[in-house]
Amino acid sequence: MGLRRRLRFALATSGAFGRVVASSPPLRARAWRSARRYVAGEEIADAIAMAGRLRAAGLGASVDLFGERTARADAEPVARAYEELCAQLALATDVRAWVSVDLSHLAFDAALLDRVAAAVPAGRRLQVGAEEAAVTDRVLDLVVAAARRGRPVEATLQANLRRSPGDARRLAAEGVPVRLVKGAYVESPREALAWGPPTDAAYAELARALRDAGADVALATHDAPLREALLAELPAARCELLLGLAERDALALAAAGRDTRVYVPYGGGWLRYFLRRRAESTGA
Repeated sequence: MGLRRRLRFALATSGAFGRVVASSPPLRARAWRSARRYVAGEEIADAIAMAGRLRAAGLGASVDLFGERTARADAEPVARAYEELCAQLALATDVRAWVSVDLSHLAFDAALLDRVAAAVPAGRRLQVGAEEAAVTDRVLDLVVAAARRGRPVEATLQANLRRSPGDARRLAAEGVPVRLVKGAYVESPREALAWGPPTDAAYAELARALRDAGADVALATHDAPLREALLAELPAARCELLLGLAERDALALAAAGRDTRVYVPYGGGWLRYFLRRRAESTGA
């Protein structure tokens, strides 16, 4: 992985850097000017308004409250915030929005996950994000347990992780829908494939394996050639993209009749997310 990408990931997870930017109005304003295309805003109303605009363009949304690596003592307010988000989405008749969460934002608390999943409006899903390889077992165990309780959860698999083929078989056997991404975390070569052709090949193999196992699959990638090649083989696959990136691709996919959803994050933690997006764009 390249030095610039490592540096940006380090900044994205640095509380000290975030505090410096937050304490300086000029720095915060400058960062926000760069970040605003990728985020809905800081409030629930901002996220719902963005989901409404996407709906008008024929696109769905997956709304996420920024946050990860939350201490257990701080996770209860996060769960309440998600319950309020779900309540507001239930009232918004002009949106086609699901909900997204990283389980470390809920401190990997099964009871809090169950509360949030139970609050998801009827007919919607709670999409659980992928995190570092070190916590993948915790994430998937919680997702599978929630699915067995009948909660509307969807898992996320990272194609670059060497363990993902086995995880794909497990999720397919449990009937859990899967959002397939390439991978976004700094991992060791022991845990993950190199960025580029090895990860691209793994992504395609996983998509086909999930299809063959009868899983409900979303292709969450901005790699247009890879996505188009797979859509020719997986015509029922859903598509997911990030807010602020490849808007024309999203509109074209929707116009072609593809079930297309845009990830819509909101909240006060936008700086960390923005730096992560910049890191990913740097490549390996």
